[in-house]
Amino acid sequence: MEGLKTPNIIQVLSFKLGEDEYGMDIRNITTIIENNLPITRVPGVPPYIKGVINLRGDIVPVLELRRKLNLQPVEDTEDTKIIVVDIDDMTVGIKVDRVLEVVQLDKECIEEVSGIGDENSRDYFSGLGRIKDRVIILMDIEKVIRI
Repeated sequence: MEGLKTPNIIQVLSFKLGEDEYGMDIRNITTIIENNLPITRVPGVPPYIKGVINLRGDIVPVLELRRKLNLQPVEDTEDTKIIVVDIDDMTVGIKVDRVLEVVQLDKECIEEVSGIGDENSRDYFSGLGRIKDRVIILMDIEKVIRI
């Protein structure tokens, strides 16, 4: 039908790592939990895997996003959260400093990533989203958990 346009809006969960604001598409997020479940360390896993948690009977690995992105470690606070994502039947918890909000982002306000991050972490970024005076670094969560 002429005159109708496909929505050009994506919904993004924004969160903080330090002073920087990041975001991920909400379609893969199943829940957000407090960082208070016991974490069991597993020998031989990559250093960015904190361990595993028992989330309602399911064993879920917890990924420290700071470590994966080569950012300086910080102590956990009461704001520290675990964002649980499910991609292709793979469930992973992603630890972040603070969860902010769900924002709607016009795809026309997303710019290509260039010149941020090191060569090891740049592949994890899918774009830079602009909302008024804010810039949100958009994460390609599938690459984060697979690479």
